[in-house]
Amino acid sequence: MDLFGLGRGTVGRGTLRPRKTTPVGTKGLQLKKHIDATLGKGNIMEAVVLPPGEAQDEWLAVNTVDFYNAIAVLFFTLEEYCTERTCEVMAAGGKYEYHWADGVKVKKPIRVSAPEYINKLFDWIEEQLDDEGVFPQQLGQPFPPNFMDVTRTIHKRLFRVYAHIYHSHFKQVQELDELAHLNTCFKHFLFFIMHFKTVDE
Repeated sequence: MDLFGLGRGTVGRGTLRPRKTTPVGTKGLQLKKHIDATLGKGNIMEAVVLPPGEAQDEWLAVNTVDFYNAIAVLFFTLEEYCTERTCEVMAAGGKYEYHWADGVKVKKPIRVSAPEYINKLFDWIEEQLDDEGVFPQQLGQPFPPNFMDVTRTIHKRLFRVYAHIYHSHFKQVQELDELAHLNTCFKHFLFFIMHFKTVDE
């Protein structure tokens, strides 16, 4: 299966979500190239460090878009295995269960299936990434005071998706020959959230 040649699609089961792009008119593309170049060298620790002279918020934004795209592609390949029937609740093993709330439409956390949680999460993340008041698109546009809080929430919830994949779909990941890719994406994400302390231990 060609993970990266899947093209663009519409939101929904069995269709790949469109990849989010780096904001236009920012240093985002340059920063994205830096990420790709350092990851290409095999040094994930180097890839997470803020490049000299760059703004931390810009670095966090570019990486957050990258992390979202990576997990969205991985989850797309597992959608036929992660169903309302097979994953009745969003969980990571028997110890951790995750309930959905977005703070606007759903204020009190509710118990939902894993695919419903993940699709609601992806919709919510896309809303954040598309909101220029949260993720500025133009050069010189300031990041809002709550930017780090939103970024932390996105990272925390993306971590839950990784946890669910590892606990509930590890076998399918191996069968699809995606384990090396999953491990590399997760390692990059994990080193980043540890370095910038965007997810509590």
